[in-house]
Amino acid sequence: MTDVKETRAGRAARTRSRILAAATELFVADGYGATTLQQVADRAGVAVQTIYFTFRNKPTLLKELVDVAIAGDDRPVVTLDRPWFAEVTAAPDARAALAALVEGTGAILGRVAAVSEMLRTAATADPELRDLWHDRTDPRHTVHLAAAKALLAKPGVRAGLTEERTADVLYALLSPELFLVLTRDRAWPRDEWRNWVLGLLATQLLTAA
Repeated sequence: MTDVKETRAGRAARTRSRILAAATELFVADGYGATTLQQVADRAGVAVQTIYFTFRNKPTLLKELVDVAIAGDDRPVVTLDRPWFAEVTAAPDARAALAALVEGTGAILGRVAAVSEMLRTAATADPELRDLWHDRTDPRHTVHLAAAKALLAKPGVRAGLTEERTADVLYALLSPELFLVLTRDRAWPRDEWRNWVLGLLATQLLTAA
């Protein structure tokens, strides 16, 4: 009986993943408003009723899609408790912490930058979509503020910086908008983006090596 339950759970998880992948592709390519759940179902190879059963409706599918894109999985673990962020806080100096931050953020931006752009467009057309996230604080700023606090506590950080100013610099240079301009619009390889932004952040936040 346990094996049967595990098999069912595995099938359900795979179906959920296919639906999320299909919705991501279509919402980003064609827009949230222009995409129907039937189109998502056809792309995922499931019945449209399966989407309703799994996600209830289109807005909750969108929320799950965004949350999974940010986290990289559907585990209920916030960014500040993720292993990659632990590397930032545990780094021996500011330079190593900044490298870990850029690496971890780059992985997230690779998943979420285009999704964020789509979400902004969708929320402009349908402001009620903003109500899907009950916490109105900017989660990206929360993460960058925590990273700023960690950086400023380590050797090698430039003197005179405040937490807010450091967080603002991180917020601007590690933004999904800038990431898309360079990696999508200008076709920079991901490694080139990482090296460029890391070098620029180093000049702004770190003492000379």
